[in-house]
Amino acid sequence: MAMNDKLKAFERLLIIMDELREQCPWDKKQSIESLRTLTIEETYELCDAILQKDMQQIKGELGDLFLHLVFYAKIASESNAFDVADVLNGVCDKLVHRHPHVYGDVKVADEEDVKRNWEQLKLKEGKKSVLEGVPHSLPALVKAIRMQDKARGVGFDWDNKTQVWEKVQEEIQEFQVEEARNDQEKMEDEFGDVLFSLVNYARFVGINPEDALEKTNRKFLSRFQFLEKEAELQGKSLQDMTLIEMEAIWKKAKGRT
Repeated sequence: MAMNDKLKAFERLLIIMDELREQCPWDKKQSIESLRTLTIEETYELCDAILQKDMQQIKGELGDLFLHLVFYAKIASESNAFDVADVLNGVCDKLVHRHPHVYGDVKVADEEDVKRNWEQLKLKEGKKSVLEGVPHSLPALVKAIRMQDKARGVGFDWDNKTQVWEKVQEEIQEFQVEEARNDQEKMEDEFGDVLFSLVNYARFVGINPEDALEKTNRKFLSRFQFLEKEAELQGKSLQDMTLIEMEAIWKKAKGRT
């Protein structure tokens, strides 16, 4: 699609947004605060579409997110806080500033150099901590990934995956010690350390742990629903079946996925 066509499509969205804000009772009622939870929901729907590799659904969910972004800017413009041009110019200026290897004379060797430069530039912009940009409300697993990645950007990292795996084993042993003592509070602390170290190892071997866990969740869901259907076909409920009977069906489910 030509650039002019893309600009026309964006202009059309802006015009529709103006019309809805003026004429639709629901749209007129919305605020930045009221849109927040809806935006979170739309973001998760996009994530689902990405995991399903459904390009048509991804396109639709991106459209929904575009609408939300334009909606926020429209509401802000009504109080002269900012408008969509301010938003777009702001992100463009930031991208140019944080990519001196593209728009300046800085030389980089690889992706890691780019990440290091990015974090250093953010600190120069007034950030007090490399981890300051990690949202507090992120799910814990995603937050762990982001914090480790940002720390790595300034050189705070292990040298190799062997060291990281040794740390995983060390944390598991520490958890087992507290489990043997039946100290619930310390068990929780040590279990958190186990998870954090596993996230770290996943990063070292090129696995996104959030994606990996979600794929396992979906696999479990599919197999468990197969178990429920098979039990129903046999005229039984899961509560009445023995573990051995359920395990036999589970093995059939594993053979399907």
